[in-house]
Amino acid sequence: MATHDIIIIGAGHNGLVAANYLAKAGLKTLVLERREVVGGGSITEEFHSGFRCSTLAGSPGPLLPQIVKDFQLKRRGVEFITPAARVWAPNINGNSICIYEDAKRTADELTKTNRADAERYPKFISTFARIGGALAPMLTMTPPDIEDLSAGEMWQLGKLGWAIRGLGKKDEYRLLRYGPMAVADLAAEWFENEGLRALVAARGISGAFAGPWSAGTSAAVLLQVANGGSPFAPATMVKGGMGALTHAFTEAATEAGAEIRTGAEVVNIQVKDGKAVGVVLRNGEDVPARATLSGHDPGITLLELVDPGELEPSYRNHMQNYRAVGTVAKVQLALSALPEFVGLTDSGANEKLSGRIHIGPEIDYLERAFDAAKYGDISPQPYLDIRIPSLSDPTLAPSGAHVMSIHAQFAPYHLKNGDWNSRREELGDIVVNTLADYAPNIRSLIIGRQVITPLDLERNYGLRNGHIHHGEQALDQFFAFRPLIGWAQYRTPIKGLYLCSAGTHPGGGITGGPGANAAREVIKDFKK
Repeated sequence: MATHDIIIIGAGHNGLVAANYLAKAGLKTLVLERREVVGGGSITEEFHSGFRCSTLAGSPGPLLPQIVKDFQLKRRGVEFITPAARVWAPNINGNSICIYEDAKRTADELTKTNRADAERYPKFISTFARIGGALAPMLTMTPPDIEDLSAGEMWQLGKLGWAIRGLGKKDEYRLLRYGPMAVADLAAEWFENEGLRALVAARGISGAFAGPWSAGTSAAVLLQVANGGSPFAPATMVKGGMGALTHAFTEAATEAGAEIRTGAEVVNIQVKDGKAVGVVLRNGEDVPARATLSGHDPGITLLELVDPGELEPSYRNHMQNYRAVGTVAKVQLALSALPEFVGLTDSGANEKLSGRIHIGPEIDYLERAFDAAKYGDISPQPYLDIRIPSLSDPTLAPSGAHVMSIHAQFAPYHLKNGDWNSRREELGDIVVNTLADYAPNIRSLIIGRQVITPLDLERNYGLRNGHIHHGEQALDQFFAFRPLIGWAQYRTPIKGLYLCSAGTHPGGGITGGPGANAAREVIKDFKK
């Protein structure tokens, strides 16, 4: 007999968010985590003696406002730090660019590189803020089954359409055009300076197996503005690293009544008469439950944990074609001092370095970096998204020393030559060599290094094929198509088996949206 109402597979941030809501609804909830630590990719770890940082995710994505409120994060001691600078882009051949939280300050900064761009910038920000505001309700919606729309789904779509209609013809037209557009074209429509164009384009390709000239990459920018109101990724960080956030999620879920077990790896989801009835652990233990909610990506859940005979061949075929091939690696550096960047000599240097640091000076640079991955090789000049979190949070490193966390693209999961075990240090060297063009003294400051390959992302953190978003966030895998058309409502063809990972709407990033939305649908089904 079932001893729990629902089992959640994986104690990543979405699993923990779901656990809290399910337990609050009175469901007896058990979370099973393969590792000995909770948090999934949102954890803080020591990678060199005295040096700690967020291992994978560096920023909340941002969290949906309702989650911040419902989890009472302030009361739980979660402190969000928002630097004045969102992103700074050094340029060894000219003026650097800094995007601040303040749009007027950014426009003033842009006059140093291109006066016309400076004049367009406030309009660019306000336009995308309006579009984001119209799209924001979509993040907390359960996507409709567009093959069989219910009256309720039609009503929700109608409300979303009305909000979009309220944008006015000009912004409506922009929204319709931008979705399928290559992000390089979007950037070129607004700005002349190549460095600024590259900053816009970077958001469209972050974590994707795509370059800025790939069709549909502007959709990721629209998703960003729907969630954060800005086309540029947030620089907000959590004091103590992302582990402090997932610790608060764990505390909230436990207080609500959820049970969390670590060191409990699920190897099979048991199905009887077309219904999920529990799971089997690596140690052979059977754990029965009335329903199961998986925080794994859809491919692992449905192709690896469910016996093949439990799914229709056509469904399995569609699931096998769900695109999730990683291109991201992480490199963490323990530094004896703050590096010196080319062209950064003014008194506001620390302020500019406290946000994201973007290495990718032009659109063609980003496209060439992707070209290497297309043919199965590590980019010799990767696009780097860098954080120095110890500037804002000195507790992460010894006094005077610093932590540098680097998100590197492109490093494909599938290598044409060699493997990731043999090419790990080569990747680390490439990243450091690229960075050294912009921070010439970086090599002399490194006292420790950690290289996390796409294979590590799969083996250690359960990211199938090393994909940080649990699947491409492309138009054909977005909203009502995520993960598959007809199955975007967090349910699966197996009754009582649900999905809540980033492979469901609204996708990747530390928003908590998939966990919250999935929990709502589970609760709805339990009430029937």
